[in-house]
Amino acid sequence: MSERTKPQNSDQHIENLRLQLKQNSDCGTTHYNLAVALMGKQDYDAAERSLHDAVECSPNLAEAYVLLGGICLQRNDLEGCLRYNKYAVKSRAGFAEGYANIGFVLLQLIDGTNEKDDEEKLELAIKNLRKAIIHNPKFVQAYTTIGNAYLMKGLVEESIKANLEAVNVEPGFPVAHNNLAVAYLQKGDYALAIEHCDRAEALGFQVSPAMKKELENHR
Repeated sequence: MSERTKPQNSDQHIENLRLQLKQNSDCGTTHYNLAVALMGKQDYDAAERSLHDAVECSPNLAEAYVLLGGICLQRNDLEGCLRYNKYAVKSRAGFAEGYANIGFVLLQLIDGTNEKDDEEKLELAIKNLRKAIIHNPKFVQAYTTIGNAYLMKGLVEESIKANLEAVNVEPGFPVAHNNLAVAYLQKGDYALAIEHCDRAEALGFQVSPAMKKELENHR
């Protein structure tokens, strides 16, 4: 499909969804689909309105809360993102994506200003990420995020185990290989650190120059 026809088809799709809503304005799924289409055109304000309409019509539409959280994240509103993902897991039991997002945002909220508060956020992040993995054992991003959380907690072996799980699910996932390079470097296992560093780079990941420089001394 040419670039010239894409916008026309996208606009037609949006118009069709709006016509459907004129016939049935109480369909949460259609409001949600309209929001997704609007986000594709980067019309985030209109998408946000459609998402609110979606959850008003269908309060259990967890995906809509996740997208609202994504819009908040784009605006650097971490608290808003956290709030909407909490709504997501309340609206649908076992919603892995919501738990993973909660864990991710909590890690971003750790700022070093209050050690006790940061530790509580870290523990809560790990708890939610574990829930995400329980509900979706193939959730590769949840494994890498919990691996980062373990590393922040000083649990290097647990971090390695989590990232190896990610690689087991998706062998070509570059973030997991980079994380393994970091963890093995901290452990002092330089051969494995080099192996995963090279693998991450080969997969297109921009490895930290500082880590690459440190590993050069052990090649």
